[in-house]
Amino acid sequence: MKTYRELFAVAEFRTLFVAQCLTMAAGATSGLALGTIVHAETGSAVLTGLSMFGGPLVALLASSFVLAASDTIRPRKALVLVGVVVALADLVQAVPGMPWPARFGLLAVVWLVLSTSAGAGVALMADLLPSDAFVLGRSTLNIAVGSMQIVAYGVGGLLLIVLPPTGLFLLAAACSALAALLFRTRLTDRPARASGPVVRRTREVNRRLLGSRVLRPLYLSSWVPNGLIVGCEALFIPFAGEQAGYLLAATAAGMLTGDVVVGRFLPHHVRDRLVNPLRFLLAVPFLAFWFDPSIWVAMALGLVAAIGYADSLPLQERMVAHSPENALGQMLGLRAAGLRAGQAVGALIAGTAADLLGVGPEAAGQAMALMAGASILVSLMLVPGLRRSRLTASPAATATPVRR
Repeated sequence: MKTYRELFAVAEFRTLFVAQCLTMAAGATSGLALGTIVHAETGSAVLTGLSMFGGPLVALLASSFVLAASDTIRPRKALVLVGVVVALADLVQAVPGMPWPARFGLLAVVWLVLSTSAGAGVALMADLLPSDAFVLGRSTLNIAVGSMQIVAYGVGGLLLIVLPPTGLFLLAAACSALAALLFRTRLTDRPARASGPVVRRTREVNRRLLGSRVLRPLYLSSWVPNGLIVGCEALFIPFAGEQAGYLLAATAAGMLTGDVVVGRFLPHHVRDRLVNPLRFLLAVPFLAFWFDPSIWVAMALGLVAAIGYADSLPLQERMVAHSPENALGQMLGLRAAGLRAGQAVGALIAGTAADLLGVGPEAAGQAMALMAGASILVSLMLVPGLRRSRLTASPAATATPVRR
């Protein structure tokens, strides 16, 4: 399976793709709305960043106890549950005048539910497609993320001119509800991958995954450099104000470009060699924000940098090749939980740095440059460990159990 035509011939993959588009549109619009509200009420870069990227900290905590549910709950049931809960939460967020601490509490509830099925969708995709089509399928779902972020941030930025931020929550709720309906009516009800006590299985499998000398560098490479750069993006509102939506859309366009090129056009052996270069590309352009670039230059820098997010494709390809099949959902869920938590920590660090440096766009830009420098340093430190997971053949041919 090497073409998009072959990929979209799989009916249930089409459902996953459309639902992913709706889910990302909901997440982008609600995140922009919440960030705008919190920044207007508090003026704090830290709280603004946490409002947009802080929810995964809750998921990281919950992942120590319930992450195995990604394998022990039926995939369709898990995906429908998430869609319904997110839709209800967005409806409550649309209530005008709600204090920002209450909004943060509601955000925590949503992420607690999300943590129970963090890897269910991608694991289901891996079941639907041949093993050699995993990267093409994953990159295509990433395209849904990038394209819908472009649309949602761009449209959201325009709607904020004529609507209060709470109005965006209603749009987000409608998207999440429609995604839940698609999951319920268009997916086959498959059995769970595994059984047993969720808490005990979560701890045992997490210990095996994080104790692996092969997988541990892959996890760290997915979490830390990426999270530090997302910290840069968490400062887009303090940096660009009302134009932040366009800056977010530009980075989404770069991510979309990287996913298309790396996932569709590069052969396995080439993309596997690009793991390190792509991570450096992700960080280097943000160094220029130290010099307070104009919004147009900033958009160009963000677009180029975001191409580096495509490093997630060969990293995930290596993970799947080195992981046990009966823990695939938890393995991908742990990656997702750590990725999102790394982004939240990055947002917190970036916001703190910006507040310490001062107030205004210049302080935000300088904080971004510092975060980019830290990302480059971490990537350099992880290069030796990544050599242990290189794939010398196709992913299907190199699949092995987890090694300590």
